[in-house]
Amino acid sequence: MAPKILIADDEPNIVRLLRLYLRNEGYEVVAAADGRQALERFAADAPDLVLLDLMMPHVSGLDVCTEIRKRSDVPVIMLTARSDDVEKIVGLEMGADDYITKPFNPREVVARVKAALRRRSWDRAAQDDPAERAAVSIGNVTLDPASRDVLVAGARVRLRQREFDLLEAFLRHPNVVLDRERLLRLVWGAEYLGDSRTIDVHVAWLRDKLREADAKIETVWGVGYKLVPASDAA
Repeated sequence: MAPKILIADDEPNIVRLLRLYLRNEGYEVVAAADGRQALERFAADAPDLVLLDLMMPHVSGLDVCTEIRKRSDVPVIMLTARSDDVEKIVGLEMGADDYITKPFNPREVVARVKAALRRRSWDRAAQDDPAERAAVSIGNVTLDPASRDVLVAGARVRLRQREFDLLEAFLRHPNVVLDRERLLRLVWGAEYLGDSRTIDVHVAWLRDKLREADAKIETVWGVGYKLVPASDAA
């Protein structure tokens, strides 16, 4: 079956354009003209990916994204007419996987859709690989890929999908400096086309949630980040 894409946007011309390009690539496409319809179509059609406008009538794209994340880990790509970083960061914080600024080239949208769907396929394959499902612990931090649980000093810490994947990358490479490009490949996939500053935002969130951890994510200025266990800290 062809992957199903939900386009939620109140601009008919954008919907028509994206529908045309996505159908030409073999995708099934459903559409919604406002946030309320988007939630209804999501529940009824169970799409494999959502292209979600940030500013929509009735229910905003951010609120739609929040509701989707309560039900599913389906990839969500935000479409925004605003280029400021605050809007992008808020979208990521609500659970979006990627964002595209309007006006955009529809071929870029198609490329982002393909990359996001491939990443989800790889994530599912990794979850079925016993080696990838092995739990990892450093200090008082334990991460279990099979259950998607993270424990810090015995207490469960709730992480978003990309926060979890980012922490796993650090835990499996202790004391190794990981630059942004490598982290993007490890967490978002080799074909991710978004801004590398996404890493900085997610690292900041991760540090905030791991305040009780005795392993710290350190900044290596001009290079990237590394996880330093307490026993190795200066």
